[in-house]
Amino acid sequence: MYEHHGTAAPARTELQADCTRCFGLCCVALPFAASADFAIDKDAGSPCPNLRADSRCGIHTELRERGFGGCTVYDCFGAGQKVSQVTFGGADWRSAPPERARLMFEVFPVVRQLHELLRHLTEALALPAARPVHTELRRALDRTEALTRLAPEEIAEVDVPAVRGEANALLLRASELARAAQGGRRKEHRGADLMGARMRGADLRAAGLRGARLVAADLTGADLRGADLTGADLRDTDLTDADLTGALFLTQAQVDAAKGGPGTRLPKPLTRPGHWPS
Repeated sequence: MYEHHGTAAPARTELQADCTRCFGLCCVALPFAASADFAIDKDAGSPCPNLRADSRCGIHTELRERGFGGCTVYDCFGAGQKVSQVTFGGADWRSAPPERARLMFEVFPVVRQLHELLRHLTEALALPAARPVHTELRRALDRTEALTRLAPEEIAEVDVPAVRGEANALLLRASELARAAQGGRRKEHRGADLMGARMRGADLRAAGLRGARLVAADLTGADLRGADLTGADLRDTDLTDADLTGALFLTQAQVDAAKGGPGTRLPKPLTRPGHWPS
């Protein structure tokens, strides 16, 4: 019998994007190429033509219709306001010297990755079954938070892969403990290429789906309770009537990239995307 001990990450406002306190860093710092997700090419450090002078998007309500669906599934995990208001003390890249602006654009993606790790570490600490590694998780969280408070020049030099490697080892252990506590047989599809897979009604309770490629997979009515979805690619994945209660390390960006409907069950505090039918 399965008992659902998994929970989505507790709401931490500093790890949730607040565009009103950011200077549109994601619209400037990051590059994108013309594709199904973006209508145009844009270089890193070059403002998106849709970015207004007030740091708001000029086509925010029409992003999908105008070919910028990739923007609708991006989440900075609060890095935007952290870099804008804390790291650079409220200075706007528009009025900053060119070298300072370039540093902002370099620091932003680093803090974004660190904030994503903080989000997952926070969730892992909320898992009762992961208690054996709570002390190590807390230390990793404290160390990661300390990195986000460094001076800009120091943040730019952070070895992100090393930090991620250490944290991911702990997150994997937390996942294993949490999923083992649910009992039953656990399917392992870690890193699997399941693009377009037909998995209607599949029993994926407490399954390992870390890094799985589920692009356009059909998971209609699938049971994903307590499954580990860390980094799983859910673009156009059909989650209609699927149950993701207690899914581990699932983010709002992943949900936003998927398809779903009124019967899709999501873990709190994740919300139903506006483009899903109601």
